[in-house]
Amino acid sequence: MKPRTDLLDAQAQHDGVDTEHIFGFSMGSDIGKKGEIELEIENVGRFSRRFGSYTGVGVLSQVKFVLTDNFRVAPGVSLASTRVSGVPDMIDNRRTALAGASLEFRYKLLDRDVMPFGLTLHAAPSWNRFDEVTGFDIQTYGSEFAALMDKELIHNILFATVNVWYSGGASRELTDQWTRDSELSVNGALSYKVGADLIVGVEARYLRAYDGLGLDRFVGDAVYLGPTFSMHLTEKIGMSGTWSTQVAGKAVGDSRRLDLKDFERHQAMLRLNYLF
Repeated sequence: MKPRTDLLDAQAQHDGVDTEHIFGFSMGSDIGKKGEIELEIENVGRFSRRFGSYTGVGVLSQVKFVLTDNFRVAPGVSLASTRVSGVPDMIDNRRTALAGASLEFRYKLLDRDVMPFGLTLHAAPSWNRFDEVTGFDIQTYGSEFAALMDKELIHNILFATVNVWYSGGASRELTDQWTRDSELSVNGALSYKVGADLIVGVEARYLRAYDGLGLDRFVGDAVYLGPTFSMHLTEKIGMSGTWSTQVAGKAVGDSRRLDLKDFERHQAMLRLNYLF
């Protein structure tokens, strides 16, 4: 049987397991090897509010260039589609459009093969002309920053990751004043290799939403829990994803269970990767 050349390339460091994509929304510290070029299409779906019908889908397409064994850059463009009907405090809308552009940077600070754990730093400035939540035109300038940590608990079998993410941005509707908001999340996941081409796991995420760029005024939080998977379809094509459900949370000023004002009831992700 012909070996997968992409996994053989990675095997020198990580025995064939690339942790970047095996944890769902959470990310491992791997960034690839110097000279690799990869196309990634990430589809994120957000479903259901407390009342009415709500669906939001964002599609981010990136080309990842690994410039050194420790540094990667990835320009990307995004599309978005929003369907809103009968949701309180939201205007009914159905729209699909080009959303914006981003530029991702990742720097691997610690290699888990020679250190107690792996650590990669992530930064991604972005610009958007489409509000993925409401589906209306907007001008948004934002950035996200993250510390991506992972560890191999059982060699080539069991993997763990912890991420800390911050995102913030300033937005302006075409006729209104600027508004600023930010979000902090802590993600943790475990993944288990069940076969040569399949890894499954579970992921938990805790998200906090704020008014203001500096995590100024807390407005709500949510806890998501769900399964994850990662698999190779061919020598060069991989697929990974997750479906997570809000199991706890609360919005400021709302006594009801869950925060379905700032977050959705369900979030899902399906990611496709092609290694050139």
